[in-house]
Amino acid sequence: MQSGASHAAGVEDESAHAAVSSFTQKVEALLERTEYRRCDKGEDLEDIYRLRYKAYRSNDMVPDSESLTIHDELDETPNVYRFGIYVDQRLVSTLRVHHVTLETPVSPSTKAFGDIVYPMLEAGDTFVCPSRFASDPEWTRIYPQLPYVALRLAPMACFHFRAPYGLSTVREDHAGFYKRVYYSERISEPRSYPGVYNRVVLYRTNAHANKERFFQRFPFFKSTPMEQRMLFAKPAKGELAPLTILPTAKYYRDAA
Repeated sequence: MQSGASHAAGVEDESAHAAVSSFTQKVEALLERTEYRRCDKGEDLEDIYRLRYKAYRSNDMVPDSESLTIHDELDETPNVYRFGIYVDQRLVSTLRVHHVTLETPVSPSTKAFGDIVYPMLEAGDTFVCPSRFASDPEWTRIYPQLPYVALRLAPMACFHFRAPYGLSTVREDHAGFYKRVYYSERISEPRSYPGVYNRVVLYRTNAHANKERFFQRFPFFKSTPMEQRMLFAKPAKGELAPLTILPTAKYYRDAA
């Protein structure tokens, strides 16, 4: 006969599994309506710079700006990838990704924590550094799962570039989210960062060591090599980058 304690634990496990399954279904449903766009010039860039400002001002993260936009010198580096995330063809979120190597070391993590990051680069490590994550506050209220749709870009970049680590330079009060999603560990003390009211901390995750944990908990993080190439491969001379890229996590779900 099952004891009361073991029965209660079983009920809790079933409830937790049901909650995860429901959440996963909601994210996957949103992915069905999502397109990613790598933004390199023109109005697309202006749109994501305005979205950053709208999102950050709504959370009192940055001061007022007459331009109503947020961009910096890290948006112009050769190792940067700036993405717009569109739902039903409407821009609702954005994420910036830097591929950090000893040859191309510029990123928010090296800017704020160079004394920590450069020795790792000199030891042969490489990183993916996501930053400037922002979502339209009105759409986030409607779709609270939207951050996961945007932040799946970071592990995809790690897998595409075969970069073992992901680095996140985040506000202290946002660090818990990155610990839960990426299984990140804090590797710095809090520091100030230009243009941000709150102090930031540096978190690191081993994306490849945590790969199966990612996929087990968040199956929508899965992606095909083709999606990764379309998102992050530089087009050959004379070729155009793809306009939009559709998420491919559903192909793993349909094959299961």
